[in-house]
Amino acid sequence: MTLYLVGLGPGDPRYLTAEAAELLRSGLPVLLRTRHHPTVVALDEAGAWPSCDDLYASAPSFDAAYEAIVERVLAGAQRGDLIFAVPGHPLVAERAAAESGRRAREMGIPVRVAPGLSYVDLALAELGISGDQLQVCDALDLRIDCQRPALIGQVYSREAAGLLKVALLDLYPPEHRVTVLSRLGTAQAAREQIPLAELDHRPFGYLSCVYVPPLPPEEDLRRFDGLYAIVSRLHAPDGCPWDREQTHESLKPHLLEEAYEVLDAIDAGDPAALAEELGDLLLQVLMHEAVARRLGEFTMGDITETIGRKLIRRHPHVFGSAKAETAEDVRRSWEELKQAERGERSILEGIPRSMPALAASQTMQGRARRIGFDWPDFEGPLEKLVEELRELAASQDPDEREDEFGDVLFVLANIAQRLGIDAEAALRRANEKFRRRFGKVEELARRRGLDLRELDLPALDALWEEAKRELNGE
Repeated sequence: MTLYLVGLGPGDPRYLTAEAAELLRSGLPVLLRTRHHPTVVALDEAGAWPSCDDLYASAPSFDAAYEAIVERVLAGAQRGDLIFAVPGHPLVAERAAAESGRRAREMGIPVRVAPGLSYVDLALAELGISGDQLQVCDALDLRIDCQRPALIGQVYSREAAGLLKVALLDLYPPEHRVTVLSRLGTAQAAREQIPLAELDHRPFGYLSCVYVPPLPPEEDLRRFDGLYAIVSRLHAPDGCPWDREQTHESLKPHLLEEAYEVLDAIDAGDPAALAEELGDLLLQVLMHEAVARRLGEFTMGDITETIGRKLIRRHPHVFGSAKAETAEDVRRSWEELKQAERGERSILEGIPRSMPALAASQTMQGRARRIGFDWPDFEGPLEKLVEELRELAASQDPDEREDEFGDVLFVLANIAQRLGIDAEAALRRANEKFRRRFGKVEELARRRGLDLRELDLPALDALWEEAKRELNGE
């Protein structure tokens, strides 16, 4: 009982290897992945060899079709020797053959591979290029590095070409020149270089593939790798003098500024601005990584591995066997895992001292509440607020007054959290409301030739109320 994975070559029967030809003529049972191949027509004129073409027609998706093909191959191999013949090389862009071989070995079925010339070999010869850094990709499951050349198979129809074009346009510019290679290894072999945007403007067949040349790093603008290459170039010995002078300390103000600009874009409800500001924030991460790499401190791999492992560790309901049915289950599990990681350390550890004070207050009180350190009901913090306001009113010493005012804010942060309000966001919202209203007051004063510094409080209050009315009663 042996499963033979046999490559039929790229097209013309003359590219069939002697080993493959001998096996196919041996009389052993043959199962074809598809009959749509010139070598099959030449060797099986009577059409006696069964194929898996019916599975492509009946399966709801390509993944389902490939799974059904593998099951058919394994069922046949369990009955005795079987030749599974596929276009090209059995292990080059042939998912069904590779998976069949892997699972057959797991079942204890011997597997023998009869290699075939692949479409990759002929494509390299046709294009006159080497295979150095070449990616062999599947149009149905595209994973591609834009900075390396790529040869994409499974472009068997205009519809598949259309889907491939859409996927590529998310990474490459529309004018990027690609080469369509058709029926390689046959008398009808052809090649055509076209803009990516026109990829699906021509017919495709089972022997078609697409060559996509690489993008220079400075043009690979829609992937993280491209941005990483650009920042690395800026920090290179012959890069930008300003970038090379930066340190973690010098970059701190920029990191904080960009984070606040992201918050502004969120508050404004502007997706385009948010995308731009998130890019600026991401640049700060890359700048710190470039500084660290230059100093030998850490690399991007350390950053992504650390957060990746943390996400996997703290989501056992996704990456493990734990159960979490609701968002509250997830939150509780997350906190328990964080506490286990901290061990005997304080639950307040890890809250940055440079965090905005209101946000830090809510975070600290939230953590304390989760272990039961809080008022049992809403009346408690309200009574405490009245108490703190009285103490603030009675305080005379400046230091004491500042301390009492801090206590008032601390209790307000607790009340906000109980109401589901982000205190920092609420204050930013109030600040923005004041900015709009006071701007309107200034506008009204300018219209009337008034100097705000010369107006008394009733006049200023009248302008304020008028401004509120003009701003739709805010």
